[in-house]
Parts: sequence; C-alpha cells; structure tokens
Amino acid sequence: MTDAELDLDIVIPVFNEAENIIPVLNSLNKYVQTVCRVQICYDSESDTTIPVVKKHLNDYRFEVVLTKNKGKGPHQAITTGFENSVGKATLVFPADDIQNAIILDEMYKLFLDGCEIVAASRFMKGGSMKGCPWLKSILVRTASFTLHWIALIPIKDASNGFRLFSRKVLNTIQIESSLGFTYSIELLVKCHRIGWKIGEVPANWVEREKGKSNFKILTWLPHYLKWYKYGFQTTIRRLFQSFSYRRKDIIM
Repeated sequence: MTDAELDLDIVIPVFNEAENIIPVLNSLNKYVQTVCRVQICYDSESDTTIPVVKKHLNDYRFEVVLTKNKGKGPHQAITTGFENSVGKATLVFPADDIQNAIILDEMYKLFLDGCEIVAASRFMKGGSMKGCPWLKSILVRTASFTLHWIALIPIKDASNGFRLFSRKVLNTIQIESSLGFTYSIELLVKCHRIGWKIGEVPANWVEREKGKSNFKILTWLPHYLKWYKYGFQTTIRRLFQSFSYRRKDIIM
C-alpha cells in the first residue's frame, strides 16, 4: 500500500499499555473497514507496550507502526503521530478503548462528507460517560455544555481528545499548545473560527480498568482555559460583525 492509498492514520499514544493494547488492536481489526494504518507512539524503549506489540505486528489487516516520540508526554506522542501521518485524515484513539472502534468508519464517512474535524461525542444522543471521577466529570461537562450552547461550537463534546482531523487541518493550523491534550480543543476552536465544517458521532466512554490514566486535569486546566476563552471570543467577534453589518444596512 502506498501513502496515496492510505485513507486514515490512527494515532495511539501509549505509556506502559501492555495489558490494554492487544484488545484495542483486536477491536480495530474487527470493526474498522476504512483503509488505515496504526501508529503506536511511545516515549521510551523501556515502555512495556513495545514487546507486546512486536509479537503481534503481523496479526492485523492494517499496518502497525511503532513510532518513538520526539519528546515525553501525551502531547509529544500525538504531535509526533501527526508529523508522521500520511493518510487523508488522522484520528487520535485512546490506548484503553475497546468500545468505540465500531464508530471509526462512521467518523471517516463524515470526513468524506466534508467535515474537517469529527469528534467522538459522549454528550450527544447515543453517547455516554461512565465511571468518571466527579471533578473531571463536572469540568468536562461544564466546558462542553457552555462551548456548545453559549459559544456556539457546533458539537456537544468539546473536550474529548478522541477525534479525527483532516489533512487540511493538520497542514494549515499551527498547534501552539505544548501540554497534555489541549491541542484537541485548540484545533477545534480554531477550525470553528475559520468556519470549516465540524461533525460528531456518539461514543460510549468508560473509565479505564487497567493501567493509570495520564489525564492531569488540574495541571492542564489553565492551558484548556486559554482555548476555552478563544472559543467565546469567536462568538463575540461574530456578534459584533453581525451588528455592524445590520447598522450599515440601516444607515444606507
């Protein structure tokens, strides 16, 4: 398969996911029909995920690539995956998610229908979020609710990092974020400001049972707030522009 034939790059950031990664790859192999490649993005050669994946490299319909990150942490894993992606679209997928491989083809279809970003949504009809720590649940629900209903972001789950990005988004929008999963909300609000089409598909999220989550909500919160504010600024700008146009029409 040539790069030109690849529809979808699936980027999976990992940190000692030896127990989780094979069930995840098996679920992708079972459900995903889109022509794809999977990048396993890791920090260090000592990561327990690596030997497990190497034993199963030839077990799947898609190519599995082990990619060493240019730095440490989830942000570096994802941006390294983006830089090494060659597909028409790139999707960031959690290393412990065995529920949602079934929706990836639907997400890719929305991309083919013109969406530049497609979110896996826990808060639209058909989606769910279970077992989430109370503080994280309150913060992500509040952020998503206000960004959708007040800032008018056209999806109901603005905070989920499980998301598909078109090649146009990755080639056009510069990522300024440098920590955690803040890149995801940054690309979302920038895409919204440009006016590109954004879609979502219902997803069912369950708190991980194996391994430790790398989601550090209090550490990353100030970085999220920067892009949360950016989303609201877009709405305010558009309101002023709309008011200015109407005022000109009245004067004329």
